[in-house]
Amino acid sequence: MFDVVVYSVIGAFYLVVVLSQMLVVILENRQPVKTVAWLMVLFFLPIVGLVIYFFFGRNRKREHFVSRACASQLARRSAVRFYQGGFPELPVEYRPLIKLFRRQSGAFPYADNKLRVFTSGASMLDNLLRDIAAARHHIHVEFYIIEDDRIGRMVREALAAKAREGVSVRLVYDDVGCWNVKNRFFREMEKEGIQVGAFLPVRFPKLTSKVDFRNHRKIVVIDAIVGYVGGMNLAERYFYPGAKGTPAWRDTHLRMMGNAVAGLQRAFLSDWYVATGQTITSQVYYPKEEECRKLLAADREPFVSRSVLIQIVTSIPTAPWPDIMQGMILAILRAKKYCYLQSPYFMPTERMLFALQTAALAGVDIRLMIPERTDKRFLTWASRSFLHDVIRAGVRVYLYLPGFLHSKTLVCDDTLMSCGSTNIDFRSFERNFEVNAFVYDREAALMMKRTFLEDQSRCRLLNLETWEKRSIWCRVAESSIRLLSPLL
Repeated sequence: MFDVVVYSVIGAFYLVVVLSQMLVVILENRQPVKTVAWLMVLFFLPIVGLVIYFFFGRNRKREHFVSRACASQLARRSAVRFYQGGFPELPVEYRPLIKLFRRQSGAFPYADNKLRVFTSGASMLDNLLRDIAAARHHIHVEFYIIEDDRIGRMVREALAAKAREGVSVRLVYDDVGCWNVKNRFFREMEKEGIQVGAFLPVRFPKLTSKVDFRNHRKIVVIDAIVGYVGGMNLAERYFYPGAKGTPAWRDTHLRMMGNAVAGLQRAFLSDWYVATGQTITSQVYYPKEEECRKLLAADREPFVSRSVLIQIVTSIPTAPWPDIMQGMILAILRAKKYCYLQSPYFMPTERMLFALQTAALAGVDIRLMIPERTDKRFLTWASRSFLHDVIRAGVRVYLYLPGFLHSKTLVCDDTLMSCGSTNIDFRSFERNFEVNAFVYDREAALMMKRTFLEDQSRCRLLNLETWEKRSIWCRVAESSIRLLSPLL
């Protein structure tokens, strides 16, 4: 009898807790699809659902990761760097987009940049190691994943060699992205003189406030004049074929020289503050216009385009607006002829889905390329559950066949292209720290368009009639996982 009473009390207490959390979810006024998803998790997964919500579901939009003083100083430095270079002539068709980024995240449109596009991991790595070897003052490195494999060790040795020469080397890694990497790997870096910061390390009892906000950015800044940004992490699968002859992951990365590196510098130093608590705002990390011009003139690296206008756009989960998502939506809706997109995952928010459908129905050539299979089966199912919605509206969907397509790019109307770390999914748009370069340049856009079309030749185009005939079990699996897509 006593046991029955105890179990009844525990059950009643648990029911009260679950109902109270469900009420909290409702009162937060999130997007209805996310609210319903969390209510289902709490209701249908006893105990487990409550644990999942406790770790990943609580709305922490009021958190501030960067102090106002630090953010203000970094914004002031990047503004000074912008005004030193004068006001660039902005393309008329993209002034609303440029203004959107400028107002929301303080992203300045920097002129006078050189740009190179990498679609080969080996080529990107060769250039990165050469730039590291040429560094004179500082090297700033930030990646979501840095593995203890031959790529990670190769980069570590290159950084250590420069640290021994007296170059200031700082490295930020995401604690969750590097969960499989032993601490010894990073301690050896510190012994070599490399300053290391873990982004929002996940440790009990503070795990719940940090595990869901991850730094997905990939940034390198060398002497404030050379910068790298894109989708590649420092792991073998991005650079070399895998086991059983599987090809290296297909990804896209950018190397830039010029004023726009100030935008990458600002992003890195903001993340450095979050990881270490150190505020770095010295002028030496933002070289003057004349210094940039001398270095640009002396550089002999091959470039896709010169005198490029670039905006470095960041997004953070606690900002009032999802900057990169809004910018992508605006670019899609303002496209006149075409817009081609690549993403390893496709779990769009309602707003992104509506934009793709609207543009396609308006007669714009919208093409979406995703991998035939992702690195995680349940994400493949979740992505495919959205494809019928866009194919029916006229979006041409291509499945990349040779391997895993990890590229995150956009190109519109031969005049705009974007490349960075942002996937077309809920997590990238709303829960991660992300960074993308938006490039307003015809030559660079045409290069990205050619790359897309080359990849397209290795894809299969989905047909609506054929797609609708897939088995009922496939559709059940996809639709079931879709219910959880806002949480993945």
